[in-house]
Amino acid sequence: MAKEIERKFLVTDSSYRTMAKKSLPILQGYISRRREGTVRVRIKGNEAFITIKGITEGIVRNEWEYPIPVADARQMLEHCCEGRPLEKTRYYVNFKGYTWEVDEFGGRLAPLVVAEVEMSDANARPELPPFIGREVSDDPAYYNSNLRP
Repeated sequence: MAKEIERKFLVTDSSYRTMAKKSLPILQGYISRRREGTVRVRIKGNEAFITIKGITEGIVRNEWEYPIPVADARQMLEHCCEGRPLEKTRYYVNFKGYTWEVDEFGGRLAPLVVAEVEMSDANARPELPPFIGREVSDDPAYYNSNLRP
């Protein structure tokens, strides 16, 4: 079992686009959005994954992620997931020893832009890139599983 340790922030400007080393389209949906655990299906570029996440405690939670065939993920998104799939473009920004993942949401969630940084230690304090705004790590309104496209 892996531990996901991440901080999440709102984004204040579009400088992340020029700082990004790459970007990928993401389509994701939720088979389960229970507080005790979420089950997510995601197509990221030309890869697909099924991910199970446990309860968040602070900025830490258990996470299990497995690759699956893209064709299977498309069928799961169409037939098994609640509501419409969430669409976003993820930008990858390297800054001061950390990779920041900046999600630019599409559809009805636009113009929401959120940045996340994963860390190996919950006490780590990565230096913040210039596009970072208010921290929303503890705000469930910004959990992907709570967003409704």
